[in-house]
Amino acid sequence: MNTVFAQRIATARKMAGLSMDQLATLSGLSKNAISRYEKGIMKPDSSNLIKLSKALNVKVDYLFRNPTVELEAVEFRKKARIGIKCIDSIKYRVMDRLERYLELEDIMSVNNEFIDPISSFQINDNQDVERVASKLREVWNLGLNPISSVIEMLEDNFIKVVEVDEPLEFDGLSAFVGKKIPLIVVNQNFPVERKRFTLLHELGHLLLTLNGIFTDKEIENLCNSFAGAILIPEAKLISELGQSRKQFYLQELVELQKEWGISIQAIMYRAKNLGVITQARLADFYIKLRQNSDFKKQVDESRYSLDESSYRFNLLLYKGLAQELISISKASVLSSQSVNTLKTSLNFV
Repeated sequence: MNTVFAQRIATARKMAGLSMDQLATLSGLSKNAISRYEKGIMKPDSSNLIKLSKALNVKVDYLFRNPTVELEAVEFRKKARIGIKCIDSIKYRVMDRLERYLELEDIMSVNNEFIDPISSFQINDNQDVERVASKLREVWNLGLNPISSVIEMLEDNFIKVVEVDEPLEFDGLSAFVGKKIPLIVVNQNFPVERKRFTLLHELGHLLLTLNGIFTDKEIENLCNSFAGAILIPEAKLISELGQSRKQFYLQELVELQKEWGISIQAIMYRAKNLGVITQARLADFYIKLRQNSDFKKQVDESRYSLDESSYRFNLLLYKGLAQELISISKASVLSSQSVNTLKTSLNFV
Protein backbone atom coordinates (compact mmCIF):
# COMPACT_ATOMS: atom_id res chain seq x y z
CA MET A 1 0.00 0.00 0.00
CA ASN A 2 1.38 3.43 -1.01
CA THR A 3 0.51 5.12 2.29
CA VAL A 4 2.59 8.31 1.90
CA PHE A 5 1.35 8.97 -1.63
CA ALA A 6 -2.22 8.11 -0.63
CA GLN A 7 -2.11 10.56 2.27
CA ARG A 8 -0.49 13.30 0.21
CA ILE A 9 -2.88 13.04 -2.72
CA ALA A 10 -5.86 13.32 -0.35
CA THR A 11 -4.21 16.23 1.48
CA ALA A 12 -3.43 18.06 -1.77
CA ARG A 13 -7.03 17.64 -2.94
CA LYS A 14 -8.43 19.02 0.33
CA MET A 15 -5.83 21.79 0.28
CA ALA A 16 -7.15 22.80 -3.15
CA GLY A 17 -10.73 22.63 -1.87
CA LEU A 18 -11.71 20.02 -4.48
CA SER A 19 -14.07 17.08 -4.35
CA MET A 20 -13.05 13.84 -6.07
CA ASP A 21 -15.47 14.65 -8.89
CA GLN A 22 -13.89 18.09 -9.37
CA LEU A 23 -10.37 16.65 -9.36
CA ALA A 24 -11.44 14.03 -11.88
CA THR A 25 -12.74 16.76 -14.19
CA LEU A 26 -9.61 18.92 -13.84
CA SER A 27 -7.16 16.04 -14.29
CA GLY A 28 -9.03 14.07 -16.94
CA LEU A 29 -8.84 10.96 -14.75
CA SER A 30 -11.73 8.90 -13.42
CA LYS A 31 -13.17 9.40 -9.94
CA ASN A 32 -12.63 5.69 -9.34
CA ALA A 33 -8.91 5.99 -10.11
CA ILE A 34 -8.56 8.95 -7.74
CA SER A 35 -10.39 7.03 -5.02
CA ARG A 36 -8.03 4.10 -5.46
CA TYR A 37 -5.00 6.43 -5.28
CA GLU A 38 -6.25 7.95 -2.01
CA LYS A 39 -6.87 4.50 -0.54
CA GLY A 40 -3.34 3.41 -1.47
CA ILE A 41 -4.65 0.60 -3.68
CA MET A 42 -3.13 1.94 -6.87
CA LYS A 43 -0.38 4.33 -7.92
CA PRO A 44 -0.53 6.49 -11.10
CA ASP A 45 1.93 6.17 -13.94
CA SER A 46 4.19 9.11 -14.77
CA SER A 47 1.73 10.63 -17.25
CA ASN A 48 -1.19 10.60 -14.81
CA LEU A 49 1.08 11.80 -12.01
CA ILE A 50 1.86 14.95 -14.00
CA LYS A 51 -1.85 15.47 -14.71
CA LEU A 52 -2.61 15.22 -11.00
CA SER A 53 0.16 17.59 -9.92
CA LYS A 54 -1.01 20.21 -12.44
CA ALA A 55 -4.65 19.85 -11.43
CA LEU A 56 -3.73 20.13 -7.75
CA ASN A 57 -1.17 22.92 -8.32
CA VAL A 58 1.57 21.11 -6.40
CA LYS A 59 4.97 19.86 -7.45
CA VAL A 60 5.33 16.12 -8.08
CA ASP A 61 7.82 15.75 -5.22
CA TYR A 62 5.17 17.04 -2.79
CA LEU A 63 3.10 13.91 -3.43
CA PHE A 64 5.93 11.65 -2.26
CA ARG A 65 7.29 13.72 0.63
CA ASN A 66 6.62 12.36 4.11
CA PRO A 67 4.27 14.72 5.99
CA THR A 68 6.01 16.25 9.01
CA VAL A 69 3.31 18.50 10.47
CA GLU A 70 0.09 17.66 12.25
CA LEU A 71 -2.19 20.21 13.89
CA GLU A 72 -3.54 19.37 17.33
CA ALA A 73 -6.12 21.06 19.58
CA VAL A 74 -7.35 23.15 16.65
CA GLU A 75 -9.64 26.02 17.66
CA PHE A 76 -11.66 27.92 15.03
CA ARG A 77 -13.45 31.12 15.93
CA LYS A 78 -16.90 29.85 16.79
CA LYS A 79 -18.68 32.47 14.71
CA ALA A 80 -16.93 31.45 11.51
CA ARG A 81 -19.60 31.03 8.83
CA ILE A 82 -17.65 28.88 6.42
CA GLY A 83 -18.16 25.32 5.29
CA ILE A 84 -16.23 22.20 6.26
CA LYS A 85 -14.56 22.02 2.83
CA CYS A 86 -13.22 25.57 3.23
CA ILE A 87 -12.04 24.85 6.78
CA ASP A 88 -10.21 21.72 5.59
CA SER A 89 -8.62 23.67 2.75
CA ILE A 90 -7.32 26.31 5.18
CA LYS A 91 -5.97 23.68 7.59
CA TYR A 92 -4.12 21.70 4.93
CA ARG A 93 -2.68 24.81 3.25
CA VAL A 94 -1.45 25.99 6.64
CA MET A 95 0.12 22.58 7.29
CA ASP A 96 1.91 22.75 3.94
CA ARG A 97 3.31 26.20 4.74
CA LEU A 98 4.36 25.07 8.21
CA GLU A 99 6.23 22.07 6.82
CA ARG A 100 8.29 24.44 4.70
CA TYR A 101 8.66 26.95 7.55
CA LEU A 102 9.95 24.33 10.00
CA GLU A 103 12.27 22.83 7.39
CA LEU A 104 13.77 26.29 6.81
CA GLU A 105 14.24 26.77 10.56
CA ASP A 106 15.93 23.38 10.78
CA ILE A 107 18.34 24.30 7.95
CA MET A 108 19.09 27.63 9.66
CA SER A 109 19.50 25.95 13.10
CA VAL A 110 16.85 28.25 14.59
CA ASN A 111 15.60 27.62 18.11
CA ASN A 112 11.78 27.34 18.14
CA GLU A 113 11.27 26.08 21.67
CA PHE A 114 8.20 27.71 23.19
CA ILE A 115 7.84 28.08 26.96
CA ASP A 116 4.37 28.87 28.25
CA PRO A 117 4.82 31.51 31.00
CA ILE A 118 1.24 31.35 32.31
CA SER A 119 0.48 27.61 32.27
CA SER A 120 0.18 27.45 36.07
CA PHE A 121 -2.50 30.17 36.25
CA GLN A 122 -6.12 28.99 36.54
CA ILE A 123 -8.87 31.08 34.94
CA ASN A 124 -12.21 31.34 36.71
CA ASP A 125 -13.37 34.80 35.62
CA ASN A 126 -12.35 38.11 34.04
CA GLN A 127 -10.34 39.15 37.10
CA ASP A 128 -8.12 36.09 36.60
CA VAL A 129 -7.77 37.07 32.92
CA GLU A 130 -6.53 40.52 33.98
CA ARG A 131 -3.91 38.97 36.27
CA VAL A 132 -2.74 36.52 33.61
CA ALA A 133 -2.51 39.23 30.94
CA SER A 134 -0.49 41.41 33.32
CA LYS A 135 1.86 38.49 34.05
CA LEU A 136 2.37 37.76 30.36
CA ARG A 137 3.18 41.40 29.65
CA GLU A 138 5.70 41.29 32.49
CA VAL A 139 7.41 38.07 31.35
CA TRP A 140 7.57 39.24 27.74
CA ASN A 141 9.00 42.62 28.83
CA LEU A 142 6.16 44.64 27.31
CA GLY A 143 5.82 47.06 30.22
CA LEU A 144 2.73 49.27 30.02
CA ASN A 145 3.46 50.58 26.54
CA PRO A 146 1.49 50.06 23.31
CA ILE A 147 2.51 47.00 21.28
CA SER A 148 3.77 48.31 17.94
CA SER A 149 3.47 44.90 16.20
CA VAL A 150 1.53 42.01 17.70
CA ILE A 151 2.86 39.59 15.07
CA GLU A 152 6.47 40.55 15.80
CA MET A 153 5.81 40.13 19.54
CA LEU A 154 4.34 36.65 19.00
CA GLU A 155 7.13 35.52 16.68
CA ASP A 156 9.80 36.86 19.07
CA ASN A 157 8.30 34.52 21.67
CA PHE A 158 8.36 31.42 19.39
CA ILE A 159 4.72 31.45 18.32
CA LYS A 160 4.22 30.72 14.64
CA VAL A 161 1.97 33.15 12.78
CA VAL A 162 0.52 32.39 9.35
CA GLU A 163 -1.53 34.92 7.41
CA VAL A 164 -4.08 33.60 4.89
CA ASP A 165 -6.03 35.25 2.11
CA GLU A 166 -9.63 34.31 2.91
CA PRO A 167 -13.14 35.80 2.84
CA LEU A 168 -13.91 37.97 5.86
CA GLU A 169 -16.17 35.25 7.27
CA PHE A 170 -12.99 33.50 8.43
CA ASP A 171 -11.39 35.15 11.47
CA GLY A 172 -8.60 32.87 12.60
CA LEU A 173 -7.60 29.63 14.23
CA SER A 174 -5.14 28.40 16.80
CA ALA A 175 -3.47 25.02 17.18
CA PHE A 176 -0.39 23.24 18.44
CA VAL A 177 2.06 21.57 16.07
CA GLY A 178 3.44 18.34 17.48
CA LYS A 179 2.09 19.28 20.94
CA LYS A 180 4.81 21.88 21.47
CA ILE A 181 4.82 24.58 18.77
CA PRO A 182 1.94 27.09 19.11
CA LEU A 183 0.39 28.34 15.88
CA ILE A 184 -1.97 31.22 15.13
CA VAL A 185 -3.57 31.70 11.72
CA VAL A 186 -5.21 35.05 10.90
CA ASN A 187 -7.00 36.52 7.90
CA GLN A 188 -4.64 38.96 6.16
CA ASN A 189 -7.60 40.91 4.73
CA PHE A 190 -8.73 42.30 8.09
CA PRO A 191 -8.36 45.94 9.12
CA VAL A 192 -5.23 46.15 11.24
CA GLU A 193 -7.08 46.62 14.57
CA ARG A 194 -9.19 43.53 13.94
CA LYS A 195 -6.13 41.52 12.95
CA ARG A 196 -4.31 42.48 16.16
CA PHE A 197 -7.32 41.63 18.32
CA THR A 198 -7.89 38.30 16.56
CA LEU A 199 -4.23 37.29 16.99
CA LEU A 200 -4.47 37.87 20.74
CA HIS A 201 -7.91 36.25 21.00
CA GLU A 202 -6.38 33.12 19.44
CA LEU A 203 -3.42 33.41 21.82
CA GLY A 204 -5.99 33.21 24.61
CA HIS A 205 -7.31 29.94 23.17
CA LEU A 206 -3.75 28.60 23.19
CA LEU A 207 -2.62 29.71 26.63
CA LEU A 208 -5.56 30.22 28.99
CA THR A 209 -6.07 27.34 31.42
CA LEU A 210 -9.79 27.33 32.13
CA ASN A 211 -10.71 26.09 35.59
CA GLY A 212 -14.17 24.58 35.24
CA ILE A 213 -16.79 24.05 32.58
CA PHE A 214 -17.50 27.03 30.34
CA THR A 215 -19.87 27.38 27.38
CA ASP A 216 -18.47 28.25 23.96
CA LYS A 217 -19.79 31.80 24.39
CA GLU A 218 -18.15 32.16 27.80
CA ILE A 219 -14.82 30.92 26.41
CA GLU A 220 -15.03 33.40 23.52
CA ASN A 221 -15.77 36.22 25.98
CA LEU A 222 -12.80 35.27 28.17
CA CYS A 223 -10.52 35.22 25.12
CA ASN A 224 -11.92 38.62 24.07
CA SER A 225 -11.15 39.95 27.55
CA PHE A 226 -7.62 38.54 27.32
CA ALA A 227 -7.03 40.20 23.92
CA GLY A 228 -8.18 43.56 25.23
CA ALA A 229 -6.10 43.24 28.41
CA ILE A 230 -2.94 42.51 26.40
CA LEU A 231 -3.56 45.38 23.98
CA ILE A 232 -4.21 48.04 26.64
CA PRO A 233 -3.40 47.29 30.30
CA GLU A 234 -5.93 48.07 33.01
CA ALA A 235 -3.79 50.80 34.57
CA LYS A 236 -3.44 52.61 31.27
CA LEU A 237 -7.12 52.42 30.35
CA ILE A 238 -8.15 53.73 33.78
CA SER A 239 -5.53 56.47 33.51
CA GLU A 240 -6.87 57.51 30.09
CA LEU A 241 -10.62 57.23 30.76
CA GLY A 242 -10.98 57.55 34.55
CA GLN A 243 -12.58 55.20 37.06
CA SER A 244 -16.16 55.89 36.02
CA ARG A 245 -17.75 57.53 32.98
CA LYS A 246 -21.26 58.12 31.70
CA GLN A 247 -20.33 59.16 28.18
CA PHE A 248 -17.44 59.73 25.75
CA TYR A 249 -16.85 61.83 22.71
CA LEU A 250 -16.01 59.66 19.72
CA GLN A 251 -12.85 61.71 19.13
CA GLU A 252 -11.56 60.69 22.57
CA LEU A 253 -11.85 57.00 21.67
CA VAL A 254 -10.32 57.64 18.24
CA GLU A 255 -7.15 58.93 19.90
CA LEU A 256 -6.93 55.77 22.02
CA GLN A 257 -7.44 53.66 18.91
CA LYS A 258 -4.60 55.44 17.11
CA GLU A 259 -2.20 55.03 20.04
CA TRP A 260 -2.97 51.46 21.15
CA GLY A 261 -4.10 49.76 17.91
CA ILE A 262 -7.39 48.58 19.39
CA SER A 263 -10.84 49.13 17.88
CA ILE A 264 -13.39 51.44 19.46
CA GLN A 265 -15.74 48.49 20.01
CA ALA A 266 -13.00 46.67 21.94
CA ILE A 267 -12.25 49.81 23.99
CA MET A 268 -15.92 50.04 25.00
CA TYR A 269 -16.06 46.32 25.83
CA ARG A 270 -12.93 46.67 27.93
CA ALA A 271 -14.30 49.75 29.69
CA LYS A 272 -17.37 47.74 30.68
CA ASN A 273 -15.22 44.83 31.95
CA LEU A 274 -13.23 47.22 34.16
CA GLY A 275 -16.32 48.95 35.53
CA VAL A 276 -15.63 52.28 33.82
CA ILE A 277 -19.05 52.10 32.13
CA THR A 278 -22.12 50.02 32.92
CA GLN A 279 -23.51 47.10 30.92
CA ALA A 280 -26.49 49.31 30.06
CA ARG A 281 -24.17 52.00 28.65
CA LEU A 282 -22.39 49.38 26.51
CA ALA A 283 -25.77 48.09 25.29
CA ASP A 284 -26.74 51.66 24.28
CA PHE A 285 -23.51 51.92 22.29
CA TYR A 286 -24.26 48.71 20.36
CA ILE A 287 -27.85 49.83 19.71
CA LYS A 288 -26.54 53.05 18.19
CA LEU A 289 -24.10 51.02 16.06
CA ARG A 290 -26.96 48.94 14.67
CA GLN A 291 -29.35 51.81 14.07
CA ASN A 292 -27.05 54.61 12.87
CA SER A 293 -25.10 53.67 9.74
CA ASP A 294 -23.10 56.94 9.69
CA PHE A 295 -22.01 56.39 13.29
CA LYS A 296 -21.09 52.76 12.55
CA LYS A 297 -18.99 53.86 9.57
CA GLN A 298 -17.04 56.28 11.77
CA VAL A 299 -16.54 53.71 14.52
CA ASP A 300 -15.45 50.96 12.09
CA GLU A 301 -12.77 53.09 10.43
CA SER A 302 -9.23 51.69 10.72
CA ARG A 303 -6.83 54.32 12.06
CA TYR A 304 -3.79 52.46 13.43
CA SER A 305 -0.91 53.54 11.19
CA LEU A 306 1.72 50.83 11.84
CA ASP A 307 2.02 47.70 9.72
CA GLU A 308 0.92 44.32 11.11
CA SER A 309 2.42 41.62 8.88
CA SER A 310 4.76 38.65 9.21
CA TYR A 311 8.21 38.92 7.59
CA ARG A 312 10.10 36.29 9.57
CA PHE A 313 9.96 33.47 7.01
CA ASN A 314 11.24 35.69 4.19
CA LEU A 315 14.01 37.11 6.38
CA LEU A 316 15.20 33.57 7.19
CA LEU A 317 14.97 32.55 3.55
CA TYR A 318 17.05 35.45 2.24
CA LYS A 319 19.56 35.07 5.06
CA GLY A 320 19.98 31.39 4.15
CA LEU A 321 20.52 32.30 0.50
CA ALA A 322 23.02 35.05 1.32
CA GLN A 323 25.00 32.70 3.59
CA GLU A 324 24.80 29.92 0.96
CA LEU A 325 23.09 27.58 3.41
CA ILE A 326 20.35 26.92 0.85
CA SER A 327 20.41 26.87 -2.93
CA ILE A 328 18.14 28.84 -5.25
CA SER A 329 16.30 25.65 -6.18
CA LYS A 330 15.76 24.74 -2.50
CA ALA A 331 14.60 28.28 -1.72
CA SER A 332 12.17 27.97 -4.63
CA VAL A 333 10.62 24.86 -3.08
CA LEU A 334 10.50 26.35 0.43
CA SER A 335 8.88 29.60 -0.72
CA SER A 336 6.60 28.08 -3.38
CA GLN A 337 8.01 30.44 -5.99
CA SER A 338 9.46 29.57 -9.35
CA VAL A 339 13.25 29.75 -9.63
CA ASN A 340 12.97 32.61 -12.14
CA THR A 341 10.61 34.62 -9.92
CA LEU A 342 12.94 34.17 -6.96
CA LYS A 343 16.04 35.10 -8.96
CA THR A 344 14.49 38.33 -10.24
CA SER A 345 13.63 39.36 -6.65
CA LEU A 346 17.26 39.04 -5.49
CA ASN A 347 19.67 41.94 -5.59
CA PHE A 348 23.04 41.86 -3.82
CA VAL A 349 24.19 45.00 -1.98
